[in-house]
Amino acid sequence: MTERLAPVVLGILVLLGWEAALRVFAVPPWILPGPVAIAEALVADWPLLFRSLLMTLRIALLALALAVAAGVLLAVLFAQSRWLERALFPYAVILQVTPIVAIAPLILIWVDSVPVALLICAWIVAFFPILSNTVLGLNSADPNLRDLFRLHGATRWQTLRLLRLPSALPFFLAGLRVAGGLALIGAVVAEFVAGAGGAGSGLAFRILEAGYQLRIPRMFAALALISAAGIAIFAALGWVQRRALRRWGTSEE
Repeated sequence: MTERLAPVVLGILVLLGWEAALRVFAVPPWILPGPVAIAEALVADWPLLFRSLLMTLRIALLALALAVAAGVLLAVLFAQSRWLERALFPYAVILQVTPIVAIAPLILIWVDSVPVALLICAWIVAFFPILSNTVLGLNSADPNLRDLFRLHGATRWQTLRLLRLPSALPFFLAGLRVAGGLALIGAVVAEFVAGAGGAGSGLAFRILEAGYQLRIPRMFAALALISAAGIAIFAALGWVQRRALRRWGTSEE
């Protein structure tokens, strides 16, 4: 219980110190707002910021779902064909190491729909951790158990379904937890590059808009919502990971 309260207590102390320092040194809110000003902006602009939060979360979660589907499917294909893995995996690495900021403008040019372009950018960022971890898990099945399956005449599909996929589950879930945060980052970065306004704008555009209008408390409020969304995604996927791995005895609880 004490370990769980420690981050909360530390966070409260940091916020109190932050607010006190701003008041002592009379720092204007358009330079650095305090927690009170940020909270007031969050309450005042909540309808606008909440709509933008839903937009950003929708892009991030949909990109994560597509990354899971594509990553697992491709990993299974790689597990069935070593030649296919050697031929295609380097291109997945190239896609991962290429900065999304560099290719996002091209995607926005090639794709007419801005939401689809944002989705592609977020998917690119979230895809590789799913693929690489699942491939590693599929290839990490116990060789002795593989030989046992082969000795009893198991087919490739039976070996995959009964041995390799269960063995890959911890690796997949670890990659999923990483990919969840990356999907949110990819969505935010793509929104920054797109700079698309209007009713369907995400939180990244609200940050840009607030900066242009010198509404710094609103900017920090939008940033706080992005951080809260990232923490919520990480915590939710962590809960899924612990529940799924309980039978392995590797839960973090």
